[in-house]
Amino acid sequence: MSMDVGGVLPTAVTGKRRIMVVIDPIRESVGALEWALRHAVVERDEIILLHVESAIPRRSSSFSIFLCRPPPPVVVAPAGGLSASTGGDDVVAGDYYDFINEMRAMCETAQPKAKVLVERAELEKKDKAATILAKTKLLQVDLLVVGQRRNAASFLSGFYRFKLSGSLSIKAADTAEFLIENSKCLCVGVQKKGQNAGYVLNTKTHKNFWLLA
Repeated sequence: MSMDVGGVLPTAVTGKRRIMVVIDPIRESVGALEWALRHAVVERDEIILLHVESAIPRRSSSFSIFLCRPPPPVVVAPAGGLSASTGGDDVVAGDYYDFINEMRAMCETAQPKAKVLVERAELEKKDKAATILAKTKLLQVDLLVVGQRRNAASFLSGFYRFKLSGSLSIKAADTAEFLIENSKCLCVGVQKKGQNAGYVLNTKTHKNFWLLA
């Protein structure tokens, strides 16, 4: 099956792949997951939903404004382990994790034959981007998808600041930009442009690629 989306993704994809989507309770993550489910994932693939959290997670009860459905239960693995999605009774307490439940439900609805896994990583001394890159290597991810806020001009500006600094610090570029330029696997930054206006995609070799919905 061809996976070419205007040249952003490679063609002639065969066999099962691991596609990781970085998720947070924000609109950008919803847009990134929507793009992945519509344009990247096929039924043989594994979808890994990765959430990087601080040692003391915040409560987030307003995420349901983005997705209008009651969240089904999900088993969330402890930091460092994978957990297959399930309809069992082991549910993480607290509404902070409602967005994980709802994003898992999005995956199961859009790609019912794809396997959905949930991965949590605790953010300690490492920055977020470094934590994500370590997970992609550990889990042998084939495609990394991350939501992006910036427009193309600020993307390039941030990247050039990073290149000129010569530093591995994420202060010179935001998390998505750093992942795009430094991920060993293909990384796609996704910016959703309105409800029906499509997506702007960025990869290491494609900048500001507009894909209609």
